[in-house]
Amino acid sequence: MQVSEVPRAVAAAKSTASALGLTADDAIVLHDSNKLTLRLLPCDVLARVAPVAQQVAQFEVELAQRLGEAGCPVAALEPRVEPRVYERDDFVVTFWTYYDSVTSRGVSPADYAEALERLHSGMRTLDVATPRFTDRVEQAQRLVASRDDTPALADADRELLGDTLRSLKRRIGERGGAEQLLHGEPHPGNVLTTKDGLLFVDLETCCRGPVEFDLAHAPEEVSAHYPGVDQDLLRECRMVVLAIVTTWRWDRGDQFPNGRRLGTEWLSQIRAARDRNGWTTHG
Repeated sequence: MQVSEVPRAVAAAKSTASALGLTADDAIVLHDSNKLTLRLLPCDVLARVAPVAQQVAQFEVELAQRLGEAGCPVAALEPRVEPRVYERDDFVVTFWTYYDSVTSRGVSPADYAEALERLHSGMRTLDVATPRFTDRVEQAQRLVASRDDTPALADADRELLGDTLRSLKRRIGERGGAEQLLHGEPHPGNVLTTKDGLLFVDLETCCRGPVEFDLAHAPEEVSAHYPGVDQDLLRECRMVVLAIVTTWRWDRGDQFPNGRRLGTEWLSQIRAARDRNGWTTHG
């Protein structure tokens, strides 16, 4: 979120909470990206705030409710208020249960895989209209193709990313594997370690695709504990995910900390993988 918008977003969350009977004298910023994540005190509620024009909050709320009812390991909405999207001062606000983090031990790959498998199992029971993972690939391709959006990307690197995205999108599609509803970005930053076990958050990224696309976002050790993984497909999914997030780091509007440095490092990794595997082709 733009720095200039943060005070207004915080005020929108606090005033909305107060109007609902939640005491919100203070707000602690937990995360700031395309939306603002706040811990409101002393009511101890998690608020997610986004500009009206940039949000898919209604989808996330409805999906969280359905996944929770299906017994999936997802963060719950705040039970003290109606589970819906609230709009105030050009922002949308949603309220979620705040979970204290359990940091006494790290997350084991086996536990991570078990939680992700449970999430996928519950997701298979839902009929939800979502984009395919290829939509995300195509969004990255459009960024790569636009010199206005990625002006600092060198020509050779632009060609590398374009070839990688195009080639791997085709290769993954040609496999014709089973697809289902996915989290979309179940990386460690979207996993909470709580006294109730691991819980997934940030459901706005859900899409359809092979489970290997989700596993590509998790630490590499996790896939060894997930049953039935196609290792070749997983390698390709990891590389296409790397190409996507690398492209984001070159977006002129990207605000990720140290984003350009990471983008440069990841370009080197993609180039090395291309040389090893011949994944990119012209045309």
